[in-house]
Amino acid sequence: MINKKCVLTTALVITTGAALASAITSIETGHTMSKVRTARKNGTTYIVGSDYNGTIMAISPNGSIGWKNKLSGFMNRDVWCADITGDASDEILAANADGSIYCLDSDGKLLWSFKPSDAPMNAVTVIHKDRTPYVVCGGFDMNLYYLTVDGKLIKTIDSKVYSKEKPWGKSYKSRPEDFKHVANFIRPLKRQDGSEVLLVHGVIWSNSAGGHFYCFEPLEEKPFNQLKKSAGGVGDLKTADLDGDGNEEILYGATSMIQDAHVSSFDIDKAKNHTFKISSLRREIDGFGYRVAQPELIRENGEDKLFVLFGSRILLMPTDLNADPKKTEVLSNRFAYNDLWKPDDKNLIILASAQSGGSCIHIINLDSKYWKTAYENLVPPGNITEILEQTAQAREQLKSYTKPEWETDRPVVTFMTESRKGSGGPYIEAIEKSGYPSPVFLGGKHLPRVENVDRSDFHPDYQTKRDRRKKYVLSEKEMTKELTDCFAGIPGIAYWGGHGNDPFQTSLQTQKNVFDYAKKQNKKVVTIYPELEQHDAAFAWVMEHHFYPMAAYAQKTGAAKIFVRTKHAFWNGIVYMPFWAGLISGEYADVFIPALEETTDKTMEQSVASRLGIWTAGSVDQWGARCARDNTSFDRTRQHSHQMLPNHFLRQMIYNISCGATYLNNFAVDQDYMSILWELIAKGALYVPERDELLSLNPVHLSMKKPDERFINYGNNVKWMTFFNQADEDANPMVFQRLNGSWPGAPVVEWDYSRYAAGAHERRLNFLPTFENGVVMITPPQSGVFADPDAPRGKMEDHLHPIYKGLLKEYITDGRNYYSADGTRTFKADEYYKTIEADIREAAEKLPLTVGGDVAWVAAQSAPNHIRLTLLDSGYINPSAKTAVVHIQGLEIAKMTDLLSGEIFDPADSSTVKIDIPVGMFRFIDVELKKPLAK
Repeated sequence: MINKKCVLTTALVITTGAALASAITSIETGHTMSKVRTARKNGTTYIVGSDYNGTIMAISPNGSIGWKNKLSGFMNRDVWCADITGDASDEILAANADGSIYCLDSDGKLLWSFKPSDAPMNAVTVIHKDRTPYVVCGGFDMNLYYLTVDGKLIKTIDSKVYSKEKPWGKSYKSRPEDFKHVANFIRPLKRQDGSEVLLVHGVIWSNSAGGHFYCFEPLEEKPFNQLKKSAGGVGDLKTADLDGDGNEEILYGATSMIQDAHVSSFDIDKAKNHTFKISSLRREIDGFGYRVAQPELIRENGEDKLFVLFGSRILLMPTDLNADPKKTEVLSNRFAYNDLWKPDDKNLIILASAQSGGSCIHIINLDSKYWKTAYENLVPPGNITEILEQTAQAREQLKSYTKPEWETDRPVVTFMTESRKGSGGPYIEAIEKSGYPSPVFLGGKHLPRVENVDRSDFHPDYQTKRDRRKKYVLSEKEMTKELTDCFAGIPGIAYWGGHGNDPFQTSLQTQKNVFDYAKKQNKKVVTIYPELEQHDAAFAWVMEHHFYPMAAYAQKTGAAKIFVRTKHAFWNGIVYMPFWAGLISGEYADVFIPALEETTDKTMEQSVASRLGIWTAGSVDQWGARCARDNTSFDRTRQHSHQMLPNHFLRQMIYNISCGATYLNNFAVDQDYMSILWELIAKGALYVPERDELLSLNPVHLSMKKPDERFINYGNNVKWMTFFNQADEDANPMVFQRLNGSWPGAPVVEWDYSRYAAGAHERRLNFLPTFENGVVMITPPQSGVFADPDAPRGKMEDHLHPIYKGLLKEYITDGRNYYSADGTRTFKADEYYKTIEADIREAAEKLPLTVGGDVAWVAAQSAPNHIRLTLLDSGYINPSAKTAVVHIQGLEIAKMTDLLSGEIFDPADSSTVKIDIPVGMFRFIDVELKKPLAK
């Protein structure tokens, strides 16, 4: 265990002329720091940090943590420090996801706040006109606001007055309004004469955040003639005098994958844009992962350079972005970092915490000749070191672990896309040679070339539809061979059969050929279809003519599965539209696998509850999950998605598998680390339940009728950022609200399912939901006029543990309102939720146990007198030590034992047992009962 006190390699002194004795200083903060800045108090510089949950804190020159202010408890999307009161100390301004600007003094006390709407504030700065300071801010309500230094509004500028942004693509009902934008960045641009220009970067589409730069004279409503479209997505923006003429240029970095990654500058006086493509360094940079290129102008050995943080790499490049790429030096570290900042008056770089859940900030002394070596060897103390140590300890405990004799063989877990190359290969080989029935590892390969399918009799919308990432050059015979060749030497394959961009990357006949081959070879095949969010008449044709015939043939061969890897509000929305009835009915229960591609999403708790509900209802016999680099990209304008230690993946997979997921479609990241997951399954330490063994499901569940149109449109339209309308939001309370692209990191409303049922408080990365009262599932209707009494799936209570007989209580919704079972009455979301919330709490008291303490948990009966309890740190990329509070309800406990460590917990004198969970970790608890639990 790491000592949680400050871990310092040296004392930090940030004073004029002071020299740092160490190349890199790491300061333990106890928080996952997302943003770092510097501020001055009475002439002394100190560090201002903003953590994952929006707490602002001061770190003093000696490295100790000073004051803290939690503000709203929601993330700060931007932080700016400046002296606006003239007292020689900087104030701290935070643009918060709750829609507010908060202003703190240098002691961390709130001076004032400003909140014009519920939409998240996104950017804030200070600009001067005639030496008078003004606070300027903007966000997802698409306005700019000028405030006085005491927070009084003096001017509002609607972006529609000047914006050039316009949505593209075909017109559809939920298309946002033209000529409005969100302020991605607002910054002052300093001029040679001492004046300042207000710079605004406006965007409408989060996936690339291209947009334009707008330059204003302070307080003017329209920009002057300097207007420039940015070179691709902008994830970080600074201003710097790169050419030494006294006028600052715009310096910005991309938010993208490596093929589009860049660092660019724009000179508004010369109207010149220069771009350095980071892909030119591809051989020196790991190739996959979404990153933000964050540039800073530094001085090294008497020369101006650009210091660019790019994931786990630092690029040291000439200020001339047209220079030969060979002049760029690349430094590598194992970990990526959330942010960087350079004080104006010190030759330092401050790094925020490691993206993998670090708890330190790191100060690089650029004057030290050792800083490059120190960076390349930096292993962050605090959370990162503790996670590595705790994982190693769990792996060591697993070596001597033996599955309890009372536990039977578990359902087989299939890993579809883990890598057999590199560090993962020996682990997979060892598991297979040891004869463990589970897990099973499939193979396959990326298919850049796909089939040129004859589309002459297709629906018109799909005759010309193509995926631009693919080359359509193969015949049916060639495509079949391409796939069947992959079966050699492995238990089966998984591959993309198509995509939402184009489901026809393989023909129906090719799919049948591959299924036949798999059956003949007695092997598995899983065909993957990502992002099937279309929900129009054209896609209904695709279901009828492609997916259902494919499912029927897969069912006939018994060798194939169809992995439906969708996004957004699919499993609690689109799947309940009529053309997906073949899945919901259970007609193809042994073929379809519901899974989710969570990238850009902010509703993971809804997805888990929905897939569990579809599985427990009998619509499918299996369900799946996925981990990928861009899981963490809830906001693609800031794609800090380069977590190099996949601890978040490990816990996400443990949670999903312990809930019964058996098909996993993971992107391979650090397979040496992830291999502990495979060993946990092989040895039986991770309990994989049948659906009739789960005990952590609340008896209350929501059932989906045909979904409301507004819910479908907003729930699946998360990339456009410009939908916000306060009056419209107020007039339309929804069961599932704040789903479109206007709400990244925002609070959920009180009546939202995510809050009252799942315990989520924001639209962010809820991959490990707490469900303190048990999972409130989202299911097909079970009774009344909305139910299908003849559906092959049968009744849900027949698939569940016997304790649920006669206990289940159903509420019908369409995503907007609630309805009586006979369909004659409608209940408003913002009123009726109180009834449901009370029922959820009451129903939870009928479960054998529940768990509080901000942890993810699953309970399943593993034998007549044993319950398996899985507990996990719920902080996805902001892990911390947790204490699970286990509430025992109506059980007589003989013993509670941690199956890996052997630690025993004694509940004899209490109905509550507290169990500590180390940071970033999990615990597997066996609960032994004095009397058998009926099953």
